[in-house]
Amino acid sequence: MTVTAPTALRVSRVLLEHNDDPSTLGTATPRLSWAVKTREPGWQQQAYEIGYTPDGGEEQTARVESAEQLLVPWPLEPLTSRARGTVTIKAYGPDGAVAESDPVAIGVGLLEASDWQARFVGPAGQGLDDPAPIVFTSAEIAGEIASARLYVTALGWYRFAINGTRVGDEELAPGWTAYHSRLRYQSFDVTDLLTSGENRLQAVLGNGWFRGQMTWDLHRAHYGDKLALLAQLEITKADGTTQVIKTDETWQACASGILADDFYDGQRTDLSVSLDPAGKDAKGVELVEWDLPTLFAPYGPPIRVVETLPVKEIITSPSGKTIIDFGQNLVGWVRLKTRGQAGAEVIIRHAEVLEHGELGVRPLRKAKATDSYLLSGGDDACEPLFTFHGFRYAEVTGVDDLDPSRVEAVAISSDLRRTGTWASSHDQLNQLHQNVVWGMRGNFLDVPTDCPQRDERLGWTGDIQVFSPTASYLFHTNGFLSNWLADLAVDQWEDGSVPSVIPNVLGETHSGAAAAAWGDAAAVVPTVLWQRFADRDLLGTQFPSMKAWVDKLISLATDDGLWLGGFQYGDWLDPTAPPENAAKAQVSPDVVATAHLIRSAGLVADAAELLGKDDEAKHYREVSERSRQAFVDEFVTGSGRVLGDCQTAYAMALVWDFLPEDRRDHAGKRLAELVEQADFKVSTGFVGTPLILDALELAGRPDLAWKMITATENPSWLYPVTMGATTIWERWDSMLPDGTINPGQMTSFNHYAFGAVADWMHRRLAGLAPAEPGYRKITIAPIVPDGLDWCEASYDSGYGPIKVRWERSGAQVQLTASIPPGVTADVRLPDGTEHQVSHGDHAWSAVPKTKEEA
Repeated sequence: MTVTAPTALRVSRVLLEHNDDPSTLGTATPRLSWAVKTREPGWQQQAYEIGYTPDGGEEQTARVESAEQLLVPWPLEPLTSRARGTVTIKAYGPDGAVAESDPVAIGVGLLEASDWQARFVGPAGQGLDDPAPIVFTSAEIAGEIASARLYVTALGWYRFAINGTRVGDEELAPGWTAYHSRLRYQSFDVTDLLTSGENRLQAVLGNGWFRGQMTWDLHRAHYGDKLALLAQLEITKADGTTQVIKTDETWQACASGILADDFYDGQRTDLSVSLDPAGKDAKGVELVEWDLPTLFAPYGPPIRVVETLPVKEIITSPSGKTIIDFGQNLVGWVRLKTRGQAGAEVIIRHAEVLEHGELGVRPLRKAKATDSYLLSGGDDACEPLFTFHGFRYAEVTGVDDLDPSRVEAVAISSDLRRTGTWASSHDQLNQLHQNVVWGMRGNFLDVPTDCPQRDERLGWTGDIQVFSPTASYLFHTNGFLSNWLADLAVDQWEDGSVPSVIPNVLGETHSGAAAAAWGDAAAVVPTVLWQRFADRDLLGTQFPSMKAWVDKLISLATDDGLWLGGFQYGDWLDPTAPPENAAKAQVSPDVVATAHLIRSAGLVADAAELLGKDDEAKHYREVSERSRQAFVDEFVTGSGRVLGDCQTAYAMALVWDFLPEDRRDHAGKRLAELVEQADFKVSTGFVGTPLILDALELAGRPDLAWKMITATENPSWLYPVTMGATTIWERWDSMLPDGTINPGQMTSFNHYAFGAVADWMHRRLAGLAPAEPGYRKITIAPIVPDGLDWCEASYDSGYGPIKVRWERSGAQVQLTASIPPGVTADVRLPDGTEHQVSHGDHAWSAVPKTKEEA
């Protein structure tokens, strides 16, 4: 049954490249995407027209006969540096009806190194232990200002201000990239901050990822030992003349009241010293050499404050300490307002959990995670500028009678647009899903990190390899992960090996070996972005990296295609692994490695075929098939037993389709036996966890998948929920049942990898699954398990919002779906009947098949 409604036709959203904010495009030919909103059922675009009107110029238009709406090529003359104007989209339907967009203001950044007149400058004679410097100047602007734009970046973190007012709302700018190869800049419209006459420009600089401590070795200045600012303020006046104010040798520097800053250890601040350089002892600056061609414009949104949380409870610990509980594990800092004696010290220590009532700091390892403030004697705001912490709890000393109304937690994240939601009648699963969202938020700070709290916080490739499908449903990650993949490509070793962390700050000693599931991020993540966002160009950009990775694996493999021996992480953090040997798993590392060789070679073959590289597609397909046959010959018995005889071994073999048909059924039955013997507890690590529930469905046992995801005894997805978790844990038992922290040295309480299960929740419990790239076609086929009364999901696709909901009503299940223009859906109801639908609101009823009927 199709539900009709009055027609309202318009283009509702226009994106250029990956940007919700297209004010600083980094290309002369930006791709465009748009959604069409209409209530007319079945409406489909037949053609589109793109218009561009440069500021002060004539409109240019181009019409293309095509139904494409996602990442379509720029059809007009290439744009130039600093170009500004408006873009409009017209989408034509089959009856000639036209959907039009509102004009979208766009701008192009500085595309060439020669566009930069500014040079990097930093304090002369700076040392690693100096207070955070302020770099500043005063400039005279004569005449009426028509417009002004600031282009800025730094070696280190920066906070820029003009005439005492902060520029922008970005945190930890310019973010983290492989700085020696790629350094992001930002641009801001600062017209309203300037005045005719004298203007003060300044930036305070922090160590950040550039010069702060890195890794558990706590080595400093990984990218360089000199902080520096690059700023270029371009002013257009009412009479048409221009003026450029730029960083050069004429700028000055002084010390700020930030006495020390480090993103592991925290920030120490003297609040009696303002961030205003006026009246401070100034010294000269020096030019800092840096390669300007490394500069690039943002691929997506910056890190921002995304939420503030009030105090949930103030606790007095058994030892008498004052501890604030914010009720949610988050990433950011504490903002505290207070007044005290000049020179008195306020200290704030952070941790994710309490252990027997006290702050649980052992999992932080060497990270001090402590902010301290020397009070000014007046009203003070205690809030750091150049650090962040992973925490739910904060221990405060130096404040008497702490007023909860004057304290809040500030949560930061890359400000990605939320695209996916999920909810159900099962409260614990709802909390699990919420934990996944918060875990992703806290670990997506410009780089997809493993954890946000200890002396690590690195872009581990294995974590995002397994989590990227979930991430790309929950948030609009295309630009974010495309940026990270660009870093992966430049940090990839010459022999094709992929470092374990990106950006690579571990060096060759810790990150030089090719490791299965970790290095495979080079092939998997671009494929996920193609599947979820239809970004074909990204596949083309990353193809050399994908190919180099698989070529490296071929060089390591035996003649028949087995990848044996060498360093491997294996099925990392299998629950049977001892606390200090996370790689010791039930499945052989050789099985894991060869499985990933098969998979990645197949993905490279798929990409080559899509890109029209037929010879390479044939070659890598043969590589994959040869290794698959070797896998079966070496690791699979005639009865379908897989070496290791464990959940992960069967999950890989079933989901990645390695097994001959005559052994597939036996393998599925054996997997079901293992799950039942384990009382539905999880026995998988990083590799098997994203696969196990799909494998059970392929084995014909969705009932076991449901029992597994709703199990509450350790190890399980819901055990942490029963222990009060508000993010995903690194270990299945990061907290033991008695409230003791797991004795392992790796015990994070905010690690999203095991949250990869949320992708299955979206696709199978709710029934909203992509079937073609960019969600152009979807499959709606929820499993409707006993014990779940309703489930729903929504996804804001490039074509518009998709919504699916099912609900029990007596013996029947009511299923509804809302499909945007440009999307079609294959629907399979719980009674087995099938439908194909397109744009519109749809509703069906069905009586689910019994287990015997299914």
